[in-house]
Amino acid sequence: MKKIFLLWLGLAILSASGMAQKKEASPAAASPMPVNAPAGEPLRVLKPDYAVTTTHIVTIKGQRVPYKATAGTIPVWDEEGKPIAGVFYTYFERSDINDRSSRPLVISFNGGPGTSSVWMQIGYTGPRILEIDDEGYPVQPYGLKDNPHSILDVADIVYVDPVNTGFSRPLNKEVPGSKFFGVAADIKYLAEWISTFVSRYKRWSSPKYLIGESYGTTRVSGLALELQNAQWMYLNGVILVSPTDLGIERGTVMDAALLLPYYSATAWYHKMLPPDLQQKDLTAMLPEVEAFTVNEYLPALTKGGSLEASARKDIADKVARYSGLPEKVVLNNNLDINTNLFWKELLRDKGFTVGRLDSRYRGIDKKDAGERPDYNAELTSWLHSFTPAINMYVRDELNYKTDLQYLMFGNVFPWDNKNNNTGENLRQAMAQNPNLHLLVQSGYYDGACDYFNAKYNLWQIDPAGKMKNRISWEGYRSGHMMYLRKEDLATSNQHLREFILKSIPQPGAGAMY
Repeated sequence: MKKIFLLWLGLAILSASGMAQKKEASPAAASPMPVNAPAGEPLRVLKPDYAVTTTHIVTIKGQRVPYKATAGTIPVWDEEGKPIAGVFYTYFERSDINDRSSRPLVISFNGGPGTSSVWMQIGYTGPRILEIDDEGYPVQPYGLKDNPHSILDVADIVYVDPVNTGFSRPLNKEVPGSKFFGVAADIKYLAEWISTFVSRYKRWSSPKYLIGESYGTTRVSGLALELQNAQWMYLNGVILVSPTDLGIERGTVMDAALLLPYYSATAWYHKMLPPDLQQKDLTAMLPEVEAFTVNEYLPALTKGGSLEASARKDIADKVARYSGLPEKVVLNNNLDINTNLFWKELLRDKGFTVGRLDSRYRGIDKKDAGERPDYNAELTSWLHSFTPAINMYVRDELNYKTDLQYLMFGNVFPWDNKNNNTGENLRQAMAQNPNLHLLVQSGYYDGACDYFNAKYNLWQIDPAGKMKNRISWEGYRSGHMMYLRKEDLATSNQHLREFILKSIPQPGAGAMY
């Protein structure tokens, strides 16, 4: 699972167009930060403490929801209280709520680790989303539309861009990258930043939730404990969308075995399984593969060269049956199929490869021969529309004026991945806080952060099974960004909505076991 450490999500969402909502800039007094730069100030210089607010209306699940959108920056300070960076955020706050003491606040991060929060903001939970077809493929003309499934009806949302993503920047070249670029450093400064944000917007009494996608799941898992231990901020929920391995060690044998259910799901989608499996529904077929993986495949891989020939042949036959690959390919690779080979081999005879982040997508290579695809099929379908959309949205609809480049992907290297114990951090946070709930969302066709590894995470986070009533997992018939598929956009947002409402304790109920 180490391969998922740097998930440079080159994704696609659409350019904002004539469907933009009406907006009006609020006066400076409406924001807790300075709104207007001094006359003549260069717009290519980061303003680390700056914001602008606009007003909008969206209809969610048939309900009219007015809201304020604030786009701005809040500083990061060093140990001496000196600003060293500005972190850009967009904050959506329902405006017809008088008492926010019980109004949930969702704090959203994406991954990379060097990518901005654009993906879930204009693809998933925000009030504006992309114009795409029902399966998530880009269409032209590009544009944005209102999101009828946004969770803004039940929770306010802030999308945060870590340093060197979006408009977030260090304030000068002398600030060392080690202040920001690493598992531990990232968690530390973002916890402090969250505390500042919560204080400025007077949200200390609100139920609070962290949501992260891809590497963002590593980030929010670590933040759950850091916020408790260093900021004395206790959460109601953590949501992991397409989670990484969270620093939970697998080893080469476990790494290999846990991929098989994902292979089977992808083969089912492309109709490459035997008829008796293919005729079953996806979720009716997968439990059989999962049981084989744990009870037979994993022990066989563990035995390695000591596995007798007849047993090896039997396992190879079953792996071929469940993966859609030729038995000879399985045997030639000692029963261990790596992802690149699978993406290349599954549809080789049909002249296609399959995608990595979403294996529903097909690609074509220069040669059918080889052991890995020439490119990630899904990325070429997505990349060309995210950048125009977020730039038009933030600069035009949200009225944030700057000449800085919006960094879809920023330079965060070298990234210090040492001491990644974020899965254990999350376990500790949940053990210490009886009110903390966990929701995991996975796409069955995600080959970068596959769904069965997400389940394995949960088994290790709660090895005694004592927190089962606070942990839930949901699967979707799409890939890494399950929300790009219309059906899953509605379902996944509803799962978020239900999770948030369910995890708010009754007034006066004690946080106790």
